Amino acid sequence: MKNSLKIKVIIFALIVLTVGVLSLFLVGGTSNKLVYIEGRPWNYPKLIAPFDIPIEYDSVRTQQIKDSINHVFSPFYTVNNDVKEKAVSNIKTAIDTISSLKQAVKSKIINDVDSMFSDGIIDIDTQNKISRGEFSQIRLYSQNDINIKIVDASQLHSHEAAYKEIKDSISMMHLPEESLLADILYQNIKPTLEYDAMKSNAQLEEEHKLALAPHGMKVKGERIIDYGEIVTPEKYTLLKTYERILDEQNVENSVKSFSRYGNILLLFLVLLSYYLFIRVLVPSVFNSMRSMVFLFCFIFLFVLIVYLISLLRPGFLYIVPFALVPIVVTIFFNTSVGFLTHMVVVLLSSFVAPDSIDFVIMQFLAGIIAVVSIKGLMQRSQLVGCAMSIFLCYTITYVTQSVVRYGAIDTIDWHVILYFAVNCIVLSFAYFIIFVVEKIFGFTSQVTLVELSDINNGVLRELSENCPGTFQHSLQVATLAGEAARQIGANVQLVRAGALYHDIGKIDNPAFFTENQSGVNPHDVLKPEQSAAIVISHVADGLKRAEKAKLPQVIKDMIAQHHGKGKTRYFYNQALRQSATGNVPAEIYTYPGPNPRTREAAILMMADACEAATKSLGHPDEQSITEMVEKIVDGQVADGMFHEAPISFKEITEVKTCLIKRLLTFYHTRVSYPEDVQPAMLLDSDAAQNENSQTEIANDQ
Repeated sequence: MKNSLKIKVIIFALIVLTVGVLSLFLVGGTSNKLVYIEGRPWNYPKLIAPFDIPIEYDSVRTQQIKDSINHVFSPFYTVNNDVKEKAVSNIKTAIDTISSLKQAVKSKIINDVDSMFSDGIIDIDTQNKISRGEFSQIRLYSQNDINIKIVDASQLHSHEAAYKEIKDSISMMHLPEESLLADILYQNIKPTLEYDAMKSNAQLEEEHKLALAPHGMKVKGERIIDYGEIVTPEKYTLLKTYERILDEQNVENSVKSFSRYGNILLLFLVLLSYYLFIRVLVPSVFNSMRSMVFLFCFIFLFVLIVYLISLLRPGFLYIVPFALVPIVVTIFFNTSVGFLTHMVVVLLSSFVAPDSIDFVIMQFLAGIIAVVSIKGLMQRSQLVGCAMSIFLCYTITYVTQSVVRYGAIDTIDWHVILYFAVNCIVLSFAYFIIFVVEKIFGFTSQVTLVELSDINNGVLRELSENCPGTFQHSLQVATLAGEAARQIGANVQLVRAGALYHDIGKIDNPAFFTENQSGVNPHDVLKPEQSAAIVISHVADGLKRAEKAKLPQVIKDMIAQHHGKGKTRYFYNQALRQSATGNVPAEIYTYPGPNPRTREAAILMMADACEAATKSLGHPDEQSITEMVEKIVDGQVADGMFHEAPISFKEITEVKTCLIKRLLTFYHTRVSYPEDVQPAMLLDSDAAQNENSQTEIANDQ
């Protein structure tokens, strides 16, 4: 009782935590409430301006204005006088040391250099921008002079061009020192004009701001947009301006808060309804902490991914494989839990989805197709077929919705069909998600059970080689249990896999079990308690082998529960007969259990005992088989073996009927022809007792 209450409290806390975290993303403000796409209809009621809204240019016109300003913009450059003075001084000093040069030549070179530096020298990057036509003028100023002058960019020299011009002038003089002079100039001519990025960007931004000033006003009370109107570029810009002002104005905080709280309440109600559904209608899932943690984590992570994608581009939501949710959940649980989880994810995602009504309808239909297509997943090819069915569902639904809304087929955006194709390609790789979930949460999928049922697996192959009788017994129990499970709607594949592995513990001592004996019975020389210990140990030995083989927990549970807490009646009765006082401790002859806790484990217990017992019948016919099955199963019911299993008396009756029918086919019972009829013969008391003992031994093991 305390444990059940603890689970309820933890799961409810998990809901509150999920709501709290998701509310930060899904209901963060007005922009999250109003989801719209440029060029698509407005899906909300008529929106009236609650305050004056300036009309700004749309994105296309804004870019045109910016491009026009950028084309004629003159960047800022500053004159670095220190570079100029140092370069001129270095050149003059170097030339003065050349005694062979005449003073007139020295003066001319110095004047040319000084003139070149006075005009300003630019770097190669600036020269390339001028050549590409990025600007035709620059704004030039010096740090010591606040005056700004406009300079024709074509008149400026790069330091390479300046060097070449002065060098050509020297070459025309035919001086012997030409090479030396060229080297001096090359080392000292450097750019003196430096690009001022900060000042240029600030000026450009200011010019943009002035040119992009609002060109009108949507006054308070005027209609912004009405339901069904196309969100044109102008309307889109106006809506964005409305949202921005709404976020900036403190006067609207109370309205926004009420809206936010309302959305959080909706979020909470959706998850609370999910919680109540699982708790009332699927208690087996609700009482598993691992299962509930997985479901809420899966919902949270999926919705978070949807939110992040919606931030990048709302249209990309068509690529999100929402059908992955019902597929994965159905594989590990059932169709009802799978579909409900899918709808919870869809409803939460609709908070950020454009055209939310159309979105919910489309995903609702896709979810139905997913759970119907994937039910009883056994092969990878089923996923491909499921993905194709969902693609057709998406396509037909989208085309229908577009025709209904616009009244014409030429309005369909065929790129969306491509998104659906990508969606379903991603869906085809759901096996990877299933594998990850199995490893993290310890679940077992139908596909894994199918793979485990391959009799060429290591443990089963070893069982067939060392214990051929037990192996044949396991195969027949798997057939019996599988049919019985199908009859009452239990997990057929789980029962079959559990039946194949339930007796693998007999590999260690095959000769001590009747199905593997050939005339010699080692129990004849053992005490009853020794024999019972060996027989009972096959459960513990089976669990050790299962652990070593890394079998899933559900298979280990089937091994542990297939005898429950039943007794080895043959050896127990033998001990009672041998005891002088008749006082024999029953626990020595009792399996450790636990009793079956699932319908599948209960079915396995019934099929295992009935298959083994009917082999002891001397003349298996319809009457003897029916009586044996009724006796064994009714005895298990009377012993309380199924008290912990969620199986009804009606289902137990159906299982008995199915077992009798199948066992009759095993022994090929048929109507005897007249010439085959033999006189009835009465068994003596010793023979009857021997047959009874054989039945007990078979049932015990």
